[in-house]
Amino acid sequence: MQTITANSTRKLPPLILHPFADAGGPDKLVESSRASLMLQGLLPTGERTTEDLDKSLLEGRYCEIRMLFYVGKDLVRWIEQALEHVERQPGFHGTGIKFQSFAAYLVNNTPPAVQSKLRKWGVADFKSIFMRALGLNAILSTVPERGVMADDFIRNYYRYADAIFACRQSQTQFTDIAHMNFDFDIFASGEYSRMLEREWSED
Repeated sequence: MQTITANSTRKLPPLILHPFADAGGPDKLVESSRASLMLQGLLPTGERTTEDLDKSLLEGRYCEIRMLFYVGKDLVRWIEQALEHVERQPGFHGTGIKFQSFAAYLVNNTPPAVQSKLRKWGVADFKSIFMRALGLNAILSTVPERGVMADDFIRNYYRYADAIFACRQSQTQFTDIAHMNFDFDIFASGEYSRMLEREWSED
């Protein structure tokens, strides 16, 4: 893997994350987390059976898969835009910058300002979220129906998603861009739209 360094900051297109609404999603995620703790013996189960707890766990995990899939679509779109942006810049021909370069940068070298904004949104483990979202989008073109996926996959999807991300990263040689001083901003779609409206009104 080739490494390229740079002295000046190179601005990339902004990463726009679109909201995803799933009926009862937050409640399912909370219930799934509680069910997982109960199945591990970390919380009392009360009168709930193992089958009932496992059902709640699976419903929450499936909801997570759906959410991560849509996050992944935004991440893939951003990587493709970043690649197009770099290809238009002089001096980048033949540098070996590929999809995997930006995927690794996004996961492992998230700019501090982006990290800070994600934490303000309540997203602490953004590295795992980005990695799993990209992993799922490597094999899914749309969200599959619940019955299409085996229970074992849903129950442990995060392990599969991590492995798929690693597999895609290892498919080709690519340039490490961690030291190229790339930078970008992150916005929620509504926030970005309002920013554009302000700019247009000023013009």
